[in-house]
Amino acid sequence: MKNYKQLNALALAYMGDVVYEMHVRERLLEKGFVKPGELHQAAIRYVRAQAQAFVVTHWLNENTLTEEEQAVVRRGKNAKSGSVPKSTDVHTYRYATAFEALLGYIYLAEGGDRLEELIGQAFELLEAEATDGK
Repeated sequence: MKNYKQLNALALAYMGDVVYEMHVRERLLEKGFVKPGELHQAAIRYVRAQAQAFVVTHWLNENTLTEEEQAVVRRGKNAKSGSVPKSTDVHTYRYATAFEALLGYIYLAEGGDRLEELIGQAFELLEAEATDGK
């Protein structure tokens, strides 16, 4: 897509949401989850706003992101969506939107290797957190 840099942060998040969801589903199938109920419960650990906010905050704190990627995260965090789900607070929701905007941006920039790298890091972080939390 030629004009991906011109898209607003919520449009980028819209794309990032579907890209991340597809990777999560592939990951779960690879791990042997096949029953719909199991798939749904396992997916929640990856796609909930708290998890996405945790990952993007980690990336920011560890200086994992380039300056351009950090700018996209800021745009995503500052985007006003008009509504916030009852299951989370505004702060967490905005960071989750930033996470999705970043993935959408990288996907549209045709950053296949970088996209795979960041999603792989997200999975590692979330799986390590789940193991530590048990």
